[in-house]
Amino acid sequence: MTTHVPLTAGAAVAEQRRGTETPGRRFRRTAGRFPTGVTVVTTLDEGRPHGTTVNSFTTVSVDPCLVLVALGHRSRLHDKILSSTSFAVSVLSDTQERDARWFADPARPAGAEAFTGRPWRAAPYSGAPILLEGVAYFDCAVEEARRAGDHTLLVGRVETFGVLRDGPALTFADSAFTPREGRL
Repeated sequence: MTTHVPLTAGAAVAEQRRGTETPGRRFRRTAGRFPTGVTVVTTLDEGRPHGTTVNSFTTVSVDPCLVLVALGHRSRLHDKILSSTSFAVSVLSDTQERDARWFADPARPAGAEAFTGRPWRAAPYSGAPILLEGVAYFDCAVEEARRAGDHTLLVGRVETFGVLRDGPALTFADSAFTPREGRL
């Protein structure tokens, strides 16, 4: 049995928009309703640090410890991680919206310049930057890389990991970082 639920005013506007949106854009908007954590994934390429903001990160297994990161094929970091075969993930704190935006900006400088003014240290296994103002980190060897549409799924075997500090992680939902000031 199907129950008819009337559209709210917001849902009615979204329904009208659907006719003018591409399926990919509509998919992104719909998927964006699911809140995600925000990370900066880093690697070393010929000794130079590189990083990018990633919200498609999840733990996969406890035995062995595995994580998964999805990187777009056009990401600056994509080929660098595949050639270096290691990476680090910094889970950002709720005070690091500026860092999330910075590492997502395609106009940011490449290499070490991107990390200027941001406290970091080299991860014990990969040597990739760990952003010290984050709440946790995972230092990984690439276990598997699998093409999936316009992204590559990177399964990382966690070599070292740790909590950096107490406090909430930065999250992203509905095209906004949360919680925003004034919201609980």
